[in-house]
Amino acid sequence: MNESAPANESVAGFPVASWVEAGAFSRNSSLALSSSSLLFDFPINPWDIMLCLSGTVIACENAIVVAIIFYTPTLRTPMFVLIGSLATADLLAGVGLILNFAFQYLISSETVSLITVGFLVASFTASISSLLAITVDRYFSLYNALTYLSERTLHCVHLMLLGAWGASLGLGMLPVLGWNCMHDTASCSVVPPLTRTNVALLAVAFFTIFVLMLGLYCKICKIVCRHAHQIALQRHFLAPSHYAATKKGVSTLAIVLGTFGASWLPFAIYCLVGEREDPAVYTYATLLPATYNSMINPIIYAYRNTEIQRSLYVLFCGSARTDVSYRSRSPSEV
Repeated sequence: MNESAPANESVAGFPVASWVEAGAFSRNSSLALSSSSLLFDFPINPWDIMLCLSGTVIACENAIVVAIIFYTPTLRTPMFVLIGSLATADLLAGVGLILNFAFQYLISSETVSLITVGFLVASFTASISSLLAITVDRYFSLYNALTYLSERTLHCVHLMLLGAWGASLGLGMLPVLGWNCMHDTASCSVVPPLTRTNVALLAVAFFTIFVLMLGLYCKICKIVCRHAHQIALQRHFLAPSHYAATKKGVSTLAIVLGTFGASWLPFAIYCLVGEREDPAVYTYATLLPATYNSMINPIIYAYRNTEIQRSLYVLFCGSARTDVSYRSRSPSEV
């Protein structure tokens, strides 16, 4: 590596000392870490350590989900196929964060850096796209409840995932195929070696997905409330159990969308408004919470599901529980 730049200097976990002008990056890092000059005494950037730890937790959580869905024949419905896709994408994202940390401090190579960045872009994009696919599936499970459990639904799910993963791999390949700022540092974004236009494209794609999810969840809330109203008209009152179920469903939707927005919106906004000369700590401070979304996803979408809970119990305890709390949810349950 360039001896004029400390080994722990990086932006968002990506090594830059070998190809970014030493003077510009040194100015960036000194601003970012001015609150604690002692950080330069550490051979490893503490932010990189936190990203690596986040990746480790993400990989472990989602590896369990992927293994359970893969080895449980009964978990082949459209809902579990989508959950498996989300867990696979998050698992790859976690592995990517770990590999990025290892390669950053062991191998100083432009090629390795580009491959790692492309891998992370593809994994996180696939995760966000899988969230959109799950939202679409939830909407149709309520809108077309009578025809939901059909072979056609499974084909539609496979087509959605094929498009999502294809688009994600395409976006991940862009830096590797040449859309990077390795040889033009003036075009670098807040996340080198991605260019400003590349990062802007990713941010616009995120905002598009977020708006689509927001619109679909609003429609889901209307359907849930309408169903509760119809039950109330039939029974001349809204039973406490139905009121509680409706309230729980709407609250769950708010938690799902709120968690997704709180995790990714700061980083997406900063990618649009940030400048290459900004302190690197701003990139770290917005990127790290974004990784937490992949940490929370298996809790929201997998571990709260009764079928996966039963499979976990079988895995760790050797036998399945048979009490009523482990009955499977219907596909239309929010």
